[in-house]
Amino acid sequence: MSVPFSRSVKNPILSANSVNPWESSAAFNGSVLQDGDTTYLAYRAVSGEQEIKGKKLQVSSIGIAQSTDGVNFTDRRQLIKPELEWECYGCEDPRTTKIGNDYFVFYTALSDYPFYPAAIKIGVAKFSNLNSPPEKHLVTPFNSKAMALFPEKINGKYTALLTVNTDLPPAQVSLVQTERLEDLWSPLFWHEWYEHLSEHVLPLERVNSDQLEVGAVPVKTEKGWLVIYAHIRHYPTPEHRIFGIEAVLLDLEDPNKIIARTSEPLLVPQQEYEMKGQVASVVFPSGAMLRGSDLYLYYGAADTHVCLATIPIADLFPALQTKALVPPKGSHPEYPLLSPMPDHEWESQSVFNPAAFDDGETIHIVYRAMSSDNTSVFGHAKSRDGVSITSRSEMPVYVPRASFEIKKKTMGNSGCEDPRLTQIGERLYVCYTAYDGVQPPRVALASIALNDFNEGHFEWSDPVLISPPGIDDKDATIFPEKIHDKYVVIHRIQNAIVFDNVDDLQFDGQTKWLRSLAYISPRPDAWDSAKIGACSAPIKTEKGWLLFYHGVSRFSHEYRVGAMLLDLDDPSKVISRTPWPILEAIKPYERIGIVNNVVFPCGVVKRGDNLFIYYGGADKVVSVSTLSFSQLLSHLLEVATV
Repeated sequence: MSVPFSRSVKNPILSANSVNPWESSAAFNGSVLQDGDTTYLAYRAVSGEQEIKGKKLQVSSIGIAQSTDGVNFTDRRQLIKPELEWECYGCEDPRTTKIGNDYFVFYTALSDYPFYPAAIKIGVAKFSNLNSPPEKHLVTPFNSKAMALFPEKINGKYTALLTVNTDLPPAQVSLVQTERLEDLWSPLFWHEWYEHLSEHVLPLERVNSDQLEVGAVPVKTEKGWLVIYAHIRHYPTPEHRIFGIEAVLLDLEDPNKIIARTSEPLLVPQQEYEMKGQVASVVFPSGAMLRGSDLYLYYGAADTHVCLATIPIADLFPALQTKALVPPKGSHPEYPLLSPMPDHEWESQSVFNPAAFDDGETIHIVYRAMSSDNTSVFGHAKSRDGVSITSRSEMPVYVPRASFEIKKKTMGNSGCEDPRLTQIGERLYVCYTAYDGVQPPRVALASIALNDFNEGHFEWSDPVLISPPGIDDKDATIFPEKIHDKYVVIHRIQNAIVFDNVDDLQFDGQTKWLRSLAYISPRPDAWDSAKIGACSAPIKTEKGWLLFYHGVSRFSHEYRVGAMLLDLDDPSKVISRTPWPILEAIKPYERIGIVNNVVFPCGVVKRGDNLFIYYGGADKVVSVSTLSFSQLLSHLLEVATV
């Protein structure tokens, strides 16, 4: 939804002042406070180059100006300057709040230069009035920025938002509450709080390559606490970064509860004063207030100026109705389910990309294993509960047998890759990628009697190629039942998921090939913008076929996982699709391996309301994520109506 913010015709409303050395280079990121008839604007001021402890740098301090109309600010002066050891290299980006008779300015405190995460923390200056010297405290003992104290207690507790691990992304917007004001600068309090950080995080993250940071001090409205925050897309790749301003509405009595939020930026860099400056193409929200029926939004432009945009608050609320667009997230176990075994040459290098199926008592995991000479085979493991291994094969259960999957290039990748299993009747079918290291990879098909597989007699049928020659074709799986008397096979050609209908599964490897009758494409500029492929056989529900798929971003090149709901009669028709991933690389074993930043499932099992998603982490290990089936289906149905 387009939000009609109006930029002030007087922008920039505050810029560098060459008369004052402490603000001669820039003035930006202003935090606003309405106190009686006076509007105060505390802002980050940047000096020219100076020397501190033998190091030359531009130093940030915090200035303050005042206004009667919220637009024209005068009487500029330095409010907070670096004085103490923990802030000696700069004080940045204030957030200003008044509670009772006291004023609190939380800011980023820099204790060393060049800057690094452990030297970037939060400080606070407490004033009895804004003309008296402040009482200063170091707040957090860990890397953090952007702390904003709510302007009133909530259920008797001081409440604040802060951004944790800001310089160790992914950053997390978190909530802190305490009955004692002094706790906010108590190391013991913060150590205990940090140990339980996951309990305090507001779930605002959509993709792990985005950066979030608290923006303005929360504004109380009749519908909830309005929090304006910074949302930076594609943060790890500076050439693709998009600075945006977004908003979330929190419950008035329980600010841990998200009522609604935006799904698109309210403001992005467009004007010249936002595009050119100390840091190009930046809009950063730092202050907000209600003035009559209008919301005044103050933001930093290009790390150079303070700017202002306004909107009638009634026009903003309709854009805050999209909470449902964020899907439920899959879990991330602390440790992988399976790791390589050095004593087994056939799986000594890596184990990953597992298929899975449930025989009613046991979940069977058929995983890709790679030896030291880069030959892929399939191993087999069992689980009773879905999340722990009860047994694991000593030898492969499937090995390369046909010429099209036998290695033809020494030490090159080859073999049987990335299996997907489908049970049809009393037979288990496996589709996999067959690769000899020279010809393009193709889809192969084999099968086995279900009873033989369950009893450990791995007597597979001879594999046969089912995709056409000369075409790179992967990620194939078969629907578990016929649709209109046809078997439906999905696979991936180039960057898209493609569909084919066949009368039977009797391929001869010579004359009958999969075709491309319909396709589902990547979405431009989304997390799945580069390519997509099916994860496993779809799961039939009353509302449609539930298909998990992997997506790759053209910006970050990460492999993530989403879900689609497909039409029961024509599965090439997409009913809905998760706007954001449900699983992405977060844990170290998912982010670092043979191929970094990869979660790649080839098997999904449904047991009751539990979905077990079996995936490869960084092309090195096997893991499992759990997710609620009912929550995911509800989300997909809700997305379909948006």
